[in-house]
Amino acid sequence: MDFHILVSMVVWTVSGAVLLFVLMFVDSLFTRYNDLEELKAGNMAVTTRFVMKLLAQAFILSSSIAASNSLPDALLISIVSFFLLLLLERTVRLLLAKWGNLDLDHGTQLGKIGYGLLSGSLQITGALIISAFM
Repeated sequence: MDFHILVSMVVWTVSGAVLLFVLMFVDSLFTRYNDLEELKAGNMAVTTRFVMKLLAQAFILSSSIAASNSLPDALLISIVSFFLLLLLERTVRLLLAKWGNLDLDHGTQLGKIGYGLLSGSLQITGALIISAFM
């Protein structure tokens, strides 16, 4: 390994971590509860959803980095993928609310683990579908 590769690895890692932080923050704006407050309070359903969301975003970022030779391209692909995943998740949430009378945000906020798992699994499923295109 030469010095250039080591510096590139640090830059890509820091850039990816910053992007993940920003995307997780933006995602938290779309829930009806405060993720961090619920995490601090020990809500395991919110924690489960949060961890699965983080894994889904990290998987998308990892896939975009692996598929791209350019850091700006990889970050842009991750951002577009985030919004695509957000749209996909919102669509499924609306369908579940309409057809199944399931309010995933409300159930997750109440601490119902099944709701958090279902919500998080939507993220992981979406990430797998989106990453297949890269």
